[in-house]
Amino acid sequence: MNTRDLVLSALFAAIIVALGLLPPIPIGIIPVPITAQSLGVMLAGVVLGAKRGAIAVLLVVVLVTIGLPVLSGGRGGLAVFAGPTAGFFVGWIFAAFVTGYLSERLVNPEQGGLVQGVGFFIAAVVGGVVVLYAFGIAWLAGNIGFSKAFLGSMGFVPGDVVKAVVAALVGRAVMAGYPLLPQRS
Repeated sequence: MNTRDLVLSALFAAIIVALGLLPPIPIGIIPVPITAQSLGVMLAGVVLGAKRGAIAVLLVVVLVTIGLPVLSGGRGGLAVFAGPTAGFFVGWIFAAFVTGYLSERLVNPEQGGLVQGVGFFIAAVVGGVVVLYAFGIAWLAGNIGFSKAFLGSMGFVPGDVVKAVVAALVGRAVMAGYPLLPQRS
């Protein structure tokens, strides 16, 4: 890992933190709000790839662990790891990694724009929705029961699909418009 990789990872960690400035939207069914930060996780994976995307999220996890209020709603500290959102929060690391891994495998510069966009979208949905929900629902089920956790989490799907579309569009735009960005790794 070189200096450029660290800078890019730190940049995307800052983007994830900045998306936390948008207030959370509680849905009332389950104790997990809608936040914009999962978009940052998808973007980190799509643009940076598996390794650097996961490192970007790990930087955010470190900031939260040391007590900085960088999560949506001004949350931070070790209490986050015991709350109902802990599964989703820890799942960010794996979501960014899987999104990046699939982006690296499904998308290359020789493909047409539509094919690249679809590849980025698939990567964002599988990593940023399926993997993230697997962690989040598993943790939440321990607190409120599986059926309530699963059904309550389905309310997030439409918004997360929109976030995956945005991540795919950004990934495609970065690939086409910023050729100086080093290869995702």
